[in-house]
Amino acid sequence: MSLVTCLIAGAAFGEPGGGEPVTPIEPIEHLDAAKVALGRKLFHDPRLSRGDAVACSTCHQLQSGGADGRVRSLGSDGRPLDFNTPTVFNASGNARLNWKGNFRTLEEQNESVLRNTRIMNANWDELLAKLRNDPDYRTDFSVIYGDSPARVHVLDALATFERSLATPNSRFDRRLHGERRAISPEEEQGYQLFKSYGCVACHQGANFGGNLSQPFGIFDDPFNPRGAAGAGQDHVAAAQAEGQVYRVPSLRNVAVTPPYFHNGYTSSLAEAVEIMGRSQLGRDLSRDDVRLIVQFLNTLTGEYEGRPLAGSDGQAQ
Repeated sequence: MSLVTCLIAGAAFGEPGGGEPVTPIEPIEHLDAAKVALGRKLFHDPRLSRGDAVACSTCHQLQSGGADGRVRSLGSDGRPLDFNTPTVFNASGNARLNWKGNFRTLEEQNESVLRNTRIMNANWDELLAKLRNDPDYRTDFSVIYGDSPARVHVLDALATFERSLATPNSRFDRRLHGERRAISPEEEQGYQLFKSYGCVACHQGANFGGNLSQPFGIFDDPFNPRGAAGAGQDHVAAAQAEGQVYRVPSLRNVAVTPPYFHNGYTSSLAEAVEIMGRSQLGRDLSRDDVRLIVQFLNTLTGEYEGRPLAGSDGQAQ
């Protein structure tokens, strides 16, 4: 979607009588329970990494919003990784994965993470040998896949588990299902501002994002303000030239997944909203409008295993 298309779409969504640009997250059904259980075990097993150093759950902590609350997670070499860790919750609903949008499937993304020397630093021969030497894993893979642990089966089980990590039944989902009192009048006002400002041009669909890439800094530098006036094309060209094009993140559970942006720049959701208004929409949002939009964003926190999702501080929104 181009810049112009985004802005036109945002304006259309804000018009009275326009169709809703977002849809509820529905509970995940028809997943193989045995594969989900095996994938969960693998997800939490540090033996998937070289030296048994880290598991998928080291950075993607399910009790902490599906991330780890760090500005940037530490890699296998002990140094910070290039990007902030995105939440794993609802990742299966994204059309593109990771901050650069390099991958289309969970299986591709998982294999890249497993083999990346900065992250899990594994190789398949060593990884599969460890699993094949574990009698419980041998039994699990034999029952489910009819064979000993294999690369394709490991990736399938991990992806199946990750597809189970949906967070339905947010207060806003209940509002979309017709329960108008599920959110307060101020939260509703925040949603209407979210639409009228054009945020929904990129943050739409069931995941409120995750399905396209955009230059970051269309109207202004996000982190070094120069002023939000102007058509934005110079900023777009500069952002593209500097590689500042990122997958638009999902806003599901955003209130419990700080810090924000690819570099973990801020843990303040209000500051993140202000930055997005200035850099992506060319608008200096009033303090009251920021407050109302943040109130709306708090309604996007869903449930996992029947409980509201909590952040790294253990608090649900």
